[in-house]
Amino acid sequence: MMSAMTGRQATRGTSTAALDARSAELRRMILDVVRRGRRGHVGSAFSIVEILRVLYDEILRIDPAHPDRHDRDRFILSKGHGCLALYVQLAERGFFPREALATFCEDGSLLGGHPQAGKVPGVEASTGSLGHGLPVGVGIALHGTLTGRDFRTVVLLGDGECNEGSVWEAALCAAKHRLERLTVLVDYNKMQCYASTAEVLDLEPLAAKWRSFGFAVREVDGHDVRALRRALRAAPFAAGRPSAVICHTIKGRGIARCEGNPLWHHKSRISDDELGELEAELEAGCAR
Repeated sequence: MMSAMTGRQATRGTSTAALDARSAELRRMILDVVRRGRRGHVGSAFSIVEILRVLYDEILRIDPAHPDRHDRDRFILSKGHGCLALYVQLAERGFFPREALATFCEDGSLLGGHPQAGKVPGVEASTGSLGHGLPVGVGIALHGTLTGRDFRTVVLLGDGECNEGSVWEAALCAAKHRLERLTVLVDYNKMQCYASTAEVLDLEPLAAKWRSFGFAVREVDGHDVRALRRALRAAPFAAGRPSAVICHTIKGRGIARCEGNPLWHHKSRISDDELGELEAELEAGCAR
């Protein structure tokens, strides 16, 4: 359970976790991709770095040499606009050459502004139209249950995405079918594209909502690698119930000007000066 943060602190989007060397390096890699493409959802990618790091480094049963093997775990980045963090992980794991990162958003590149299944190795579902990832994940998890397979299905949602009715329809279906091999992660950074979730459509009490829909729920600091590791290794949290992990994060975590700032939800043109300032602030943050 989340013990280090009170509910009020969580609403403000705080984290006590320091950025270690690996988390800092992953953020540097993301900024390098942004430098090449001159665009991207920086804030949305930075809030999920630790979540994806733990999944791809330690949790998911995947094989880049055989990305379609039947017993693989399935991961769906439902908040597809956070794909910069996913692309870096897939390249690191060898699903495609790291050199491909330099082509982000170029004409003919594998790597567009949202992940595309069937084109990007390791991507299980084309996402970006919010509210679709969990329904797809429920279908995959149900198929696994009906065919007696033991693979895990993990879906990462954005908090603003939880405004979508399709998310809750899928949650009802997951509980009905007792999909205990399904884990939902919510990137609860408290910000949507133009304002806070509390202003746009308040989600609280978010953990209680997931429980009321039949999920076993835990809350963690989404930048605390050890806390994420413990939670993800413990899933399923209850027999016959899908699991939900509410990950309290900070949008843009690691760069002061981006943290909790909706102006950095997405940028379509990023100048050299801006990139230099982002890189300098990241290094300053890593030194703290």
